[in-house]
Order: sequence, then structure tokens, then C-alpha cells
Amino acid sequence: MDKALQNLLGGRLAVDFANLGRVFSSGTARPLTWTTLLTFLEAAKVVSAERVSTLLPLLQTDAASADNLLALAARLQSALRAGFAALAHGSHIPRESADVINEILRVTEGHDELVRDQGTWRLEFVARENSPEWLLAAIARSAAEIVADSQHSRLRLCANPACGLLFCDTSRTGKRRWCSMATCGNRHKVAAFARRHSQKHAGA
Repeated sequence: MDKALQNLLGGRLAVDFANLGRVFSSGTARPLTWTTLLTFLEAAKVVSAERVSTLLPLLQTDAASADNLLALAARLQSALRAGFAALAHGSHIPRESADVINEILRVTEGHDELVRDQGTWRLEFVARENSPEWLLAAIARSAAEIVADSQHSRLRLCANPACGLLFCDTSRTGKRRWCSMATCGNRHKVAAFARRHSQKHAGA
């Protein structure tokens, strides 16, 4: 699996999509590809593995539709990164970001439906029309919910300035600082320990 997909740390679908393509804990970004988009949608349980298998060949059978959807997905991702970063810094989401979210919400009318999946029930969005844009509907709706409830979403940027990953702080205390304690949090602890150790020896 793509390293960018190994850790869905955002806590909300739209936040995970905004993070998609950023290499975990390094802050670098990769361009969005058709395969990465579909793999993400499957990992986030937006679509089933069977649906992904029917969508993957679209890049060859209907390249124009796939390219148009990928361009729209890239615009949405860019809008979410800018909008969520603003919210994380205590500012308002830019109008341009809201416009992209609304654009997708307008073309992806549908409803939620319970679907049986490997012995369990899950909620799946069913589009009114079977156009490629419906793949982004759940992401746009998730983003709209975060923006509408931004005061309570606890949207944060990882405290590691080299990271850049976003997350919703669902901790009891509301004081989570790191995208993951296993990486950025641990690196901070190691660096702090090294500084203390160095200062101790320098003062000896």
C-alpha cells in the first residue's frame, strides 16, 4: 500500500483526504493519482473493493472522465488543505474553499443507505445519478460538516513544523499536539532528550 495511505490519522474523512499524498511525518506532498484516489476511497470505506475494481480501468476506457474527476478531486483537496489550515489557525475558511465544497455538493445529490459488507452493516452514500463526481460526495459532505461546526471540530495542525498533517483532536483533554505519538510525538521526545543530555554534559 502507498505509504501516504498507511495512516488515516485525521479522525474525519475530509481531513484524511486533505492529508492524502503527504508522506507521513515528512511534510512532502505527492500529486494525486487515479490509483491513489481509488485506494484512499476504499481504505476510508467510501467504496467497496469490488467497486474499485470496476473503476480502475476507467483511466483507459474513458480517460476524459477519469481526468476530469481527478482534476476536480485535486481542486477539492487543495481547497480543503487551505480551508482546514485556516480553521486550525483560528481563522475563517476562505470563500474559495467553500465554493469548491459547494460545487461538489450541488452535483452529488443522493442519500445514505445501509449496505451489508462482509457480515456487518455500514452506511454508504448512494448517488441519484451514477456520474464519476459522486465518488467525492462523502468527502464534500464531511468537509461541510466540519466547516459548519468548526468551533467544536478541534481541527489541529501537527506541532511538528516539518509535518503539516491535519487532525481532529478527539482526546478527552483536547490537548493533542501530534498527528501521531508513534512518529512526530516520539521524534519530539527523542530530540528533547538529546538536548537535555547535551546541555547536561555542556554544564558539567
